[in-house]
Amino acid sequence: MPELFIFALPEMENAVVANICRKGGVLDRIARFDLCVPLLLGLVVFLICLFGILTRPVGFLAAIWPANAVLLGLMIRMPKSAGWQGWLAAAVAYMAADLLAGSTLEKAALLNAANMAGVIAGYQVYKYLPAASSRLQHPASLLHLAMVSAIASSVAGIVGGIANPILFGGSIFPGWIFWSTTELVNYISFLPVVLSAPKLDGIQTDFSVLITRFRHEKWPPLVLLLVSCIAGALVGGPGAIAFPVPALLWCGLVYPVFPTSILTLCIGVWGLVILSNGLGDSSSLELDVMTLISIRLGISLVALAPIMLSCVTQNRNALVGRLQYLASHDQLTNVLNRSAFREEAARRLALGTSGFALLMVDLDDFKGVNDTHGHATGDTVLVNFVQRVKSTLPSGSLLGRMGGEEFAVLIPDCRQVDAVAEAENIRQSVGTKPLPAGDGKEVQVTASLGVVAVEHGDPDSLDTLLAEADRLCYLAKKRGRNRVEAAAET
Repeated sequence: MPELFIFALPEMENAVVANICRKGGVLDRIARFDLCVPLLLGLVVFLICLFGILTRPVGFLAAIWPANAVLLGLMIRMPKSAGWQGWLAAAVAYMAADLLAGSTLEKAALLNAANMAGVIAGYQVYKYLPAASSRLQHPASLLHLAMVSAIASSVAGIVGGIANPILFGGSIFPGWIFWSTTELVNYISFLPVVLSAPKLDGIQTDFSVLITRFRHEKWPPLVLLLVSCIAGALVGGPGAIAFPVPALLWCGLVYPVFPTSILTLCIGVWGLVILSNGLGDSSSLELDVMTLISIRLGISLVALAPIMLSCVTQNRNALVGRLQYLASHDQLTNVLNRSAFREEAARRLALGTSGFALLMVDLDDFKGVNDTHGHATGDTVLVNFVQRVKSTLPSGSLLGRMGGEEFAVLIPDCRQVDAVAEAENIRQSVGTKPLPAGDGKEVQVTASLGVVAVEHGDPDSLDTLLAEADRLCYLAKKRGRNRVEAAAET
């Protein structure tokens, strides 16, 4: 199916396409004239046009016409494709698909003049909108999408209204209304999918996480959506388009924008094909124009609601996540703060993992660094100190700032001898090479460490272990600094 290319193309511009164009011969010449991306764009538009033509009743507009929305979305996601080569490739693709399907040259020219006019109008509006709107990353993005869809569909409707007397024997104004509403539902149904599609290098990760979540807790909205569609098909009537709305709203609360857009698109297609064709009843196949317009406008409004809800929910979740991060992390070094470290360490201890080490790390005479070089330099030294410590820690370790220049480390599955070795690695990594201090300066610092290694622990023992590691750290300072002091394994 041509739709399979939609989600990969926006990021292929700088990846797959570039690799293809680097090959020799004719492709080299194509690359030099920047035609590789427009050619692929034209191919996708051509295939999707053929798909839309298959849904076109005899003597009527297509029930589903994704080509315009897909072209607009790809132009927005692939700015380099919006040159004259891209527009020319799209126009040729439109004409080729119609002519191949048996349309006359006059009909193909009129139909695709409307298509191109709408896409060009939508693209010109999107050029002046914030970048976040083009990826549906902000609640206002849906307002912008609706505005662009309305403008693009209205402009296409103007050309379509002029063509209506010629192609279908109707009048201009009813043709504009019908053409505009048809385009509107297609834009609102398909454009969000293209704009919210993840990057090519993130598809596998995104979908694997999504599938894992579905297995545990996120399948009920899909079940309700399926049941709603079946119920709508059985009951029938124009009101059946509202049956999936509660389930779609639930999907908008649970799923990110891209999956919600896909589900909304499926419902839109279901409405356009099944409802517009009388739910399969041949006796009611040709509904009156106003009923079709009503159905299509209803589908457009239905499509906007769950996507907008998903966008709002994702922004809310991102804000909550950001606030949680700020509440649990030190703002300077971005490691866990004291309370978050204690909470996470207690949680890990509660899991009953056997064998772990607790390290307390303190920079020696750090007050002298601040007094000599200033607090801004001291902050930079702390940041680079944390990065150097992180680079020495084994995976799964926990690092937190306990206050000032004092840090705590929890290392799982670590025996006494290994804990001392890890502490020595930290000490040497800090003390053997100066730390960057900004503006090309470097500051030499050392660290003292206290180490406690235990075979088994529990959350109630955390305070005792932290106090012991802290005592050993100060013992190391008392015995000359830049050294490691370890307690006997318990």
